[in-house]
Parts: sequence; C-alpha cells; structure tokens
Amino acid sequence: MTAVPLRSALLPAAHGFFTRQGGVSVGAYAELNCSLSGADAPAAVAENRARAARALGLAPAALVGLSQVHGTAVVVVDAPRGELPWPVGAGPRADAMVTDRPGIGLGIVTADCAPVLFADPAAGVVGAAHAGWRGAAAGVIEATLAAMTRLGARAERIAAVVGPCIGQGSYEVGPDLRAAVLATDAAGARFLAPGRRDDRWQFDLSGYCLARLHAAGVGTAEALAADTAADAERFFSHRRRTLGDGGPIGHQISIVALGE
Repeated sequence: MTAVPLRSALLPAAHGFFTRQGGVSVGAYAELNCSLSGADAPAAVAENRARAARALGLAPAALVGLSQVHGTAVVVVDAPRGELPWPVGAGPRADAMVTDRPGIGLGIVTADCAPVLFADPAAGVVGAAHAGWRGAAAGVIEATLAAMTRLGARAERIAAVVGPCIGQGSYEVGPDLRAAVLATDAAGARFLAPGRRDDRWQFDLSGYCLARLHAAGVGTAEALAADTAADAERFFSHRRRTLGDGGPIGHQISIVALGE
C-alpha cells in the first residue's frame, strides 16, 4: 500500500494530511508512523517520512519538523536551497513553522491534536501548525498567521485547513480545558457539549480551531471530517491508546510546501 494523503480543494499548495496507512512500521507503530521521538525503528521512520515527502513531489531531505511542545512559538524556515535548517530529529521546540522558500516541506506530527495547514499563493508563503487544545487556546493559530504576514502574506488571501483530529464525540474533557477555552472567548461554550459524567464536557477541537481561523480573518477555511480516536484503521490516537493498553503509539504527519 502506498502513502496516499487526504487533501483539501481549498488549499492552493502542495499538501497532504497523511493517515497511518502506507508505511513500513510494524506492531503498535503500523504502518506510516512519522514520529522521530518514539521507540519505533529509526530506519522505518525514515522510510515512512520519505514516502510521505515523495507523495507530494518533495525530496525526503526537504521535509523538516519540530520538537512540538503544545505552545505558540513559530519558526521561520529560511534555509538556503538544498540545505537543512537543522539536523533531522533536532528541530527547535515550537509548534508551528512558516516559509517562503519553495520545495521545503513543513511537517507536523499528530495523534489526536489538530494539524492546521496554511497557504497564501499570491505571496508565496505557507505555514503549518500543531494545535492541541492548549496551543489553540493560547493562540498558536494566530501566531502562525502573524508570522506569515511578516513574510508578506495577507490574512484575507490565506486559505487554511484543519486536518484530522479527535472528534467531539470522542473527546471528553475536564474543568481545566473548559476554563482555558472560556478565558479567551466567552462564546467558547458553544464548543463544549454536556459530557457523559458530571463535571465533564465533550470538546469540539476542530470546530474551535476553525472558529479561531475565521475570527482572525483568513480568506477561506475548512475542517476535514475525520475523528482520529474513532477510526483505528486510518489514524493513530493518543486518546484511544490511553483508554486501551497504554502501550506505544505512532503519529501521522501533515505536510505543506510551496511548489518549485
């Protein structure tokens, strides 16, 4: 099986939201695990990431990633053509990247958090963000848009897509998340449905990210309909792992790049 990503017609750039299918990893990491920080065989992860890059017409060495920390830091990737901005697996501690350099693949790994991909084709600027609830509530989406703007993008020209993430029906949350969401947006309660237990709610992460994109003034935005926790055949899921045996877990990758 080859690595075939999900795509959006809204995003005018080379991009893909990859599933767990089409790779060479085995066991709990089967198949297309693209995380460099787990205990999967390094050679298998390297091949998986190469497959994802090639599926978008990119050289494997052109795919870059971060040490994601659920924050709001954004890195500008401005390495000269043919040079890596940092060694493989040694990305800076941040949760978003932007670039105006063609042929560089910005890769975000997730296993329930929302990958968000951005593009302003007129300015020749793309971005990618890792938006878990902490990062989304703290402003990682807005920080990514601001970094793109500094490279010449304009919010009203930017298209953004929220990729596969945990769905509201699968995402039971507690008072800490609810408080963080409501602290930044009093209307955020619309993304919190009554939970199945007292003092618990079901959180709509993709809807929340989409609303923040619209509030920030992006030209077009959508969220892909997929629940990573409920779809074990296609996606890795941290929530599904914690509710199960608690063993190792892989991560899928989402990539965006400017064409050469």
